[in-house]
Amino acid sequence: MKKTGIFNVVVLLLCAMIWGFAFSAQSVGAQFVGPWTFLAARAWLGVATLIVFIGIRKLIVRYTEEGRRAGADAELEGRVSCGDRRLLIIAGAVTGTFLCLASVVQQAGIAYTSVAKSSFITAMYVVIVPILSMLLGRKTGARIWIAVVFSVAGLYLLSLAGGFEAVNTGDLLMVGSAFLFSLQIISINRFANRLDGLMLSCFEFFFEALIASAGMLIFEKPGISTLLPALTAILYAGIMSNGIAYTLQIIGQRDFDPTIASLCMCMESVFGAIGGFLLLGQTLTAREILGCALMFAAILMAEIPTRRKSDEK
Repeated sequence: MKKTGIFNVVVLLLCAMIWGFAFSAQSVGAQFVGPWTFLAARAWLGVATLIVFIGIRKLIVRYTEEGRRAGADAELEGRVSCGDRRLLIIAGAVTGTFLCLASVVQQAGIAYTSVAKSSFITAMYVVIVPILSMLLGRKTGARIWIAVVFSVAGLYLLSLAGGFEAVNTGDLLMVGSAFLFSLQIISINRFANRLDGLMLSCFEFFFEALIASAGMLIFEKPGISTLLPALTAILYAGIMSNGIAYTLQIIGQRDFDPTIASLCMCMESVFGAIGGFLLLGQTLTAREILGCALMFAAILMAEIPTRRKSDEK
């Protein structure tokens, strides 16, 4: 690890902590507003937050351009370019659609299951992504399949404590959400290297907000009386989780091993369980804790092979 690696790890762990505690915010919000309403409000706040960050970055670039003799970073100027506008719109529409569907299913599911279970089940995307990548032509090693077995065993212990009768709607919805998040991650990989990160994120949230707003008007009837009790949760999820955490992710992953970055961000599942315990008083049985441990082991197992391959290059 480089000397700057400690900084990257701290930033990414902070990002994971914000995302993890967002599960508690979502759980609180689900008690007062429907999933489409919560998602629409959260997405629009994310757009607003990123617009502020983009504006601040433009001021920084302008300042460094005027002060090149003081050691301005020319590479930053290149990162500011939003790339091809048409591609940016297409990328925003594709990633925003997947993100919207994944988030609304997750928000709907979290109303029927615990924060700890929802955060760990959502983390299964780290195992699902390489499987989907294999179907798209990318080879998958034996260790990934072992990770799949671990994750399925963990999911059984976590969600089926009382046998198959114990499966609830929330658990099934969270599994569906993990699959949809996997599609979103794969679509991001298609565009991330060709577009500016902040601009792509802003357009992604913009299209997510448009779709969620349409769903809110069609399926739900939001009102001030229901929005006010959920306001704190919406503010946290929109500003902290969507806006700030994504920016921290960009900062943390810059010039850093992506595999180690993934391991850091996967800690959101652990912080999700901690948040459910500290903020909502939710607990897990010994069997469910073992299930969480197996699923987190699957997450680690799925990422370690990638690190070894990258080390060989």
